[in-house]
Amino acid sequence: MKRLLFIVALTTTVLSSFGQKQESLKIIWAEEYKWKLASNQEDASTQMLEIVPGNETIDNWTMLGTMLSYKNAKISKTDQVVEIYRQASAKESPKAKLTVLESNDTAKNIWVLFKIETPSFPNDPKPESQLYYAIQGEATLYVNFIAIKEKKLTKDFQDKWSKIFKDSELVYQ
Repeated sequence: MKRLLFIVALTTTVLSSFGQKQESLKIIWAEEYKWKLASNQEDASTQMLEIVPGNETIDNWTMLGTMLSYKNAKISKTDQVVEIYRQASAKESPKAKLTVLESNDTAKNIWVLFKIETPSFPNDPKPESQLYYAIQGEATLYVNFIAIKEKKLTKDFQDKWSKIFKDSELVYQ
C-alpha cells in the first residue's frame, strides 16, 4: 500500500511542549463503518494510528482512516505541509495530483484541507486517493486523512469527509 509518509486515526493524545497539559485532536469518524484500530505506533516525535472498517484488515482495505501527530512540531504556514506531501506523492507516483481545497493561515490553529488523487503507481496499477486535513495545535502538528482505492474522490466523498475533519476539535486536559 502506498501511504506516502505518515498515518494515524481516532483521538491522539500527546503532551504539549511544556508538559503541563495534554492536547488531543478529537475527530468523530463516520460511525456507519464500525471502525477498528488496525495499527498504533508511537515514538518520541510521532504517533501514528490507522483504522479500517470493522469487516476489513490493514492488509486488505477499501477505506483507511489515519491520524499522525508530530510532537513538538510547529509550522507557520499551511503551505509547508502541502509542499511536504506534494514532494512525497510525486516520489510515489508521477501521476499523483495534489489539489488544495481550503486553508486558513489566519486562524489561531492554522489548517489546510487537500486531496491527492493517484490513478496508478509505477509498480502497482491500483489507484489510491486521499483527503487530508492538517491542523496546527499548540505544540503538535496533526495530519489526518481518509484513503480509498479509487482514481478520484467524488464530490460527495469530499464534502462528507471535509465536514468530518473540519468539525474536529482540539481539546485540552
